[in-house]
Parts: sequence; structure tokens; C-alpha cells
Amino acid sequence: MASATSTESAPVGTGAVDRLPLYDRVAIWGGLAALSALAWLYLARMATAMAGMAGMAGMAGMAMPAAVHRWSLGDATITFVMWAVMMAAMMTPSAGPMVMTYARIARARRESARASIALFVAGYILVWTAFSAAAAIIQEALAQAALISDSMRLAPLAGAAILALAGAYQLSPLKRRCLGRCQSPMGFLMTSWREGRLGALRMGIHHGAWCVGCCWLLMAVLFAVGVMNLAWVAALSAFVLIERATRWGAILATASGYALLASALTLAILR
Repeated sequence: MASATSTESAPVGTGAVDRLPLYDRVAIWGGLAALSALAWLYLARMATAMAGMAGMAGMAGMAMPAAVHRWSLGDATITFVMWAVMMAAMMTPSAGPMVMTYARIARARRESARASIALFVAGYILVWTAFSAAAAIIQEALAQAALISDSMRLAPLAGAAILALAGAYQLSPLKRRCLGRCQSPMGFLMTSWREGRLGALRMGIHHGAWCVGCCWLLMAVLFAVGVMNLAWVAALSAFVLIERATRWGAILATASGYALLASALTLAILR
């Protein structure tokens, strides 16, 4: 992931970046919170609808549709939208510190801050939307291989493998590198600054790519615990926020890595 080139000036130094006015801070945090809240509302409604369908099928003495089937375009679209909304709900809050830092620098450089901020966030979400498309494709492949149940949860042995991979990645040097880039907004922007609105979009994409690199296997854990298990979705959201926004991120990554490995071993033994 390349840093800024010599033809693209670096942002102003940290000492020249003033605090954002209260209105701008409220607008940014409020916008991010509203986006995340709407996504959570959609997920809650979807989970309620799925639970209602399962309940009606049980009352009628009918089994839910088999997990092995050839998806229609409608099925694929629903699954993609589910993942995209879920990633927006989970990952938008943890982007807050980076977005605020970007807004301060853009304002100090007399750029069109509001449009640039919107494009920065759009670039970030675009990367997670691409990740969602990949997750939907993987979910279809797992369904075709009869490895995932109607509750969108992997079979125990496959789930243990996912947990083990996620645990190993949490302990890896690549995880540390990606986490470091996500934890340091000023450091990222000082080395990756791009001018103008197109530059804002590119920086958002760049930042999103680092964050996918940091969290992609944590998101894959949902296949092991249930893709629409909202308790786990909320727990992972909180973990990612704390890991990325506090100085204890590296410690939490290490602790979670060993915990995931232990969980994988336990699940494999008890399957």
C-alpha cells in the first residue's frame, strides 16, 4: 500500500491543525452514528423476520428449506445486502477517529471539507461493500458444499477451522502492521495524503483496505457463530472499536488470538 508520492503534498503539521468547530464535530459524529443506527435497525428487523419464518415453519411441522440449493439472483442480492448493511453497522463507529482527523486537516488546508469528508467515508464504505460481496459469494459456496446450516452457521469442524485461522491471524505480523495503520489517524494521513475530492475518495479506499486487512478474519468468525447472531455481531463490533481506538489494541489482539485458538480446539473436541 503505497504512501503519498512526491507530487502530492503532505498535509499540514499536527501543530497547525485546529480543533473542529462544535457544529462540524456534532455533524460528523451524528452522521456516523445515524448511519450505524440505521444499519443496526435494518439488521434487527431482518433477524426478527427470519425468526418469525422459522417459528411459523416449526408450528406447521415443516422443515426450513435445505441449505444445499442453487441460489437465485434474488437470494444472492439479499445475502449481499445483509453483509453490506452488517459491515456498515459494525465498522462505521471505529472509523470515527480517522474521519475526524481527516476533517481537521481538510479544513486547515481550506479544502471543500464537507464534500471531501463524505467522499472519504464513501471510499471507506466502498471497500467494506466489496468485502461484503466476497463474503456473500463465500456463503453461497459453503451452502453448495452443505457446510453451512439454515441458521447460517458452519458445521462444528469447519467452524473450528475458521476460529483457528482467525486466532493465528490475530497473532501474526501482518495483523500488527494493519492494526498500527488503523490506530494512528495522523500517521496514516501524513504518509497517504491526496489532494482534492478524488484524493479524499482514494484515501478512504486506502484506509478501508488497511482496515479490511486488520479485521477480515474477525468478520469470518461470524460463519462459525452464526452470521445473523446479533449478540456476536455486537460483541465483535465493540471489540473492533476498542482494538482500533485505544492503546491496548495490540494486547487485545494477542489475547483474542489465544482465546480463538483455545475456542477452536474446544469446538473440535466437543463436536
